Amino acid sequence: FRAGEAVEAVRMETKNFQYLYHDGTGYVFMDKETYDQMSVDQKVVGPSAQFLREGESVEILFNGDDIISLEIPITVELKVVETPPGVRGVTATGAQKPAKVETGAPVYVPLFLNEGDRIKVDTRTGSYIERVKAA
Repeated sequence: FRAGEAVEAVRMETKNFQYLYHDGTGYVFMDKETYDQMSVDQKVVGPSAQFLREGESVEILFNGDDIISLEIPITVELKVVETPPGVRGVTATGAQKPAKVETGAPVYVPLFLNEGDRIKVDTRTGSYIERVKAA
């Protein structure tokens, strides 16, 4: 790049979409304004896919008709569907056990959590943040 060279301006646009389902070849999202549906390739969705729940809101960044990136919320609330029971008497601070949440993603959780509990997860790291209190 040299001083005086012309650079073409690129117009980027962010739109709100709702995740509908995975159809085997891609992830289907619906535009919240027009209700148009589109399939997004696994490569674009990336590791965020493990935290997508039906109905989840996402932002998709476009350059014209091309998808540049997809962003899901930084934290999501998910239900623990599988985890071994906590062992009585084990009170080690910070001790964790493996769990699986409703989307199928693996998450390490504190020993006191049980199946059916709702937790908040950081989607950037896949780590447990806190237990969500029942409403």
